[in-house]
Amino acid sequence: MASDPLTESVSDRICRHMNKDHGGAVLAYARHYGGAQQATAARMLRVNPEAMELEVDGGNLSVPFDHVLTDSEDAHRTLVAMLKALPES
Repeated sequence: MASDPLTESVSDRICRHMNKDHGGAVLAYARHYGGAQQATAARMLRVNPEAMELEVDGGNLSVPFDHVLTDSEDAHRTLVAMLKALPES
């Protein structure tokens, strides 16, 4: 994966990919990291250096990262690490 600055177009690309191919992960982020344990639907709206912005059951939810992201590769590594850190269900 090429390392690009986290521009609006890069955020859009990440969100399209996550919503299309990893919808279960987006819902897991909302439930675990966003505190929306009862959520039934989640969609990634944008990724910025500080947080991912999600739409969860029709409302907006911001899920902060544990550090400020530097670029698209950092975003990829961080999203994967967050998913791997989730407890088994």
